Amino acid sequence: MKSKCDSCLYNKLVYICPIKPIAMETSMTAQESLKVIEAMIGQAKRSFSRLSFYFLLWGFLLIGAMLFTYLFRDQPEPLSQGLSWGVAGMLGGVISAIYGARQGKLAPVHNPMDRVIGWLWATFVISMLITMVVAAKQHQDPGPMITVLTGFATFLTGQIMRFRPLILGGVLFWIAGIAMQFTDGALMATVLYCGAMFFGYIVPGFMLKRQENELRAA
Repeated sequence: MKSKCDSCLYNKLVYICPIKPIAMETSMTAQESLKVIEAMIGQAKRSFSRLSFYFLLWGFLLIGAMLFTYLFRDQPEPLSQGLSWGVAGMLGGVISAIYGARQGKLAPVHNPMDRVIGWLWATFVISMLITMVVAAKQHQDPGPMITVLTGFATFLTGQIMRFRPLILGGVLFWIAGIAMQFTDGALMATVLYCGAMFFGYIVPGFMLKRQENELRAA
């Protein structure tokens, strides 16, 4: 039997820490949960398919820069070295920024993995710039190492998206980067780089574009 003090203490605790029953009616049914999951998957596919623009843009720009460098390799600097890459980088950056801003207005709600991929490529750009500075200081060609770094970013993007063409493209960049390190011929280095860019960026870009068109038509 409770004492009077025990009863007072009990009443004070109930008053201070009231416990409300949890409403179970708000739980979703299995069918509703499936619809939510399907909607999230559809949003992720639409979000990832929009990356086709960036792969196609940078693929064509960088192939053009490499071909320009090869064709004018006997000309004095900067025409034979950094001019085409600088123009491609600035042009691609401006176009990418404009496109990204427009896409942000059209689709303000992003899939959580968008941010992951964004930081992944931001890390790639920072690593590429550091590589270029170090290579210039040591009077070395940064191309092979940048190609290997491109493989890392492309491979991881493909894994995140579960998109096999990008995964294979990343592996191709690794192979091309290693091969470029052991070749002294400008023609062979150009073929390796342009081939990796074509099959690692442009071909997956067109496949993503087709997927995007199918999602729009659905």
